[in-house]
Amino acid sequence: MNQGKQHPVSDPRRDPHRDPHAPPEAATHDEARIAHHHDEAQLAALASRIRDWARELGFGAVGISDIDLSHAEAGLAAWLDAGCHGEMDYMAKHGMKRARPAELVAGTRRVISVRMAYLPASLDMRKGDESAAADVQHDWRLEERLRLEDPTAAVVSIYARGRDYHKVMRNRLQQLAGRIEAEIGPYGYRVFTDSAPVLEVELAQKAGTGWRGKHTLLLQRDAGSLFFLGEIFVDLPLPTDAETSPERAPETPGAHCGSCTRCIGACPTDAIVAPYQVDARRCISYLTIELKGSIPQDLRPLIGNRVYGCDDCQLACPWNKFAQAAPVADFDVRHGLDRASLVELFGWSAEDFDTRMQGSAIRRIGYECWLRNLAVGMGNALRAARDTLSAEARAAIVDALRQRADDPSPLVREHVEWALEAA
Repeated sequence: MNQGKQHPVSDPRRDPHRDPHAPPEAATHDEARIAHHHDEAQLAALASRIRDWARELGFGAVGISDIDLSHAEAGLAAWLDAGCHGEMDYMAKHGMKRARPAELVAGTRRVISVRMAYLPASLDMRKGDESAAADVQHDWRLEERLRLEDPTAAVVSIYARGRDYHKVMRNRLQQLAGRIEAEIGPYGYRVFTDSAPVLEVELAQKAGTGWRGKHTLLLQRDAGSLFFLGEIFVDLPLPTDAETSPERAPETPGAHCGSCTRCIGACPTDAIVAPYQVDARRCISYLTIELKGSIPQDLRPLIGNRVYGCDDCQLACPWNKFAQAAPVADFDVRHGLDRASLVELFGWSAEDFDTRMQGSAIRRIGYECWLRNLAVGMGNALRAARDTLSAEARAAIVDALRQRADDPSPLVREHVEWALEAA
């Protein structure tokens, strides 16, 4: 779940039954040590340095929050009870621990939340002035919309075109945690980035680094939503942003969305069933990444040429005209995934897939689901209006599909057969 050196917050020498919210007089020996060496002024200075170190590591924002997420428990329970998580059993496995950081990692007292922009430099065509950000000619969203309109294009979600963000974020979170340790000595911590039952958006919102948009993603006025989130659970009683920075007080859902519902209307499969609520079973990201079996036939035509994830709700969001370029080269596009065609990617062998997707988040879905997704995209291309697909392009798609009509995988064969129904 985490890589590198870890200092678990829970210590076998501590009483596992002690209330994590117990008053100071009930503190353990280790907590007493922390309190002795770090008074309020020292902790405030440490929090300030943590923010500086985070920025040096490329994080666009950092905030510190307490661990009370009780307000999110009812909504989480209702979402799980409704089955909106689909086959993602891991989301229900830990129950309410997702909303109780101190139960997930015993001893946690604060959460350091960070975000890192991932828009590839090749898409961020702005010249550094604010006026260019509003110029449609320099808007990355236009280029993405044009690819969605090309039925032969294989559209991969922007975040997945570069190196696996899990590795990039974990590495830098570990570095940040290490700097804290170098400053104060051993302490309890654990890093996370989309890798455990953590309510990342709730924590980030509570830390003052943005607000939850109606599409459920975190938004920020100067960065849109194209960024990754990460956390460090710590046993340090750091001052929170809510206590020390009134201007960065926790936002509320939809804080700066107003009456806008563009993200809801833009969802190809109507997966955003209500503001701040997504039914994953209909979400293209779920269908192309998390779902391991057959994609429901009624949803296949709605997927279009999206073969890994979906950015439509983010394309529609006005705040994303302020999306920032990634601060690291790791998120630069690899293997031409920003311009590849369906036929090209469908022609990859299993060895090609394993080699080219080494170090990519895409690799985890496996070659079989990769072909499944591409077959759906090709079937939708064949179903496109005749005047949008040339005879040559149509013939190339049909030929590629027929070459896999006898694929060893029943899953691939099923989706190829469906695609060829439109030949």
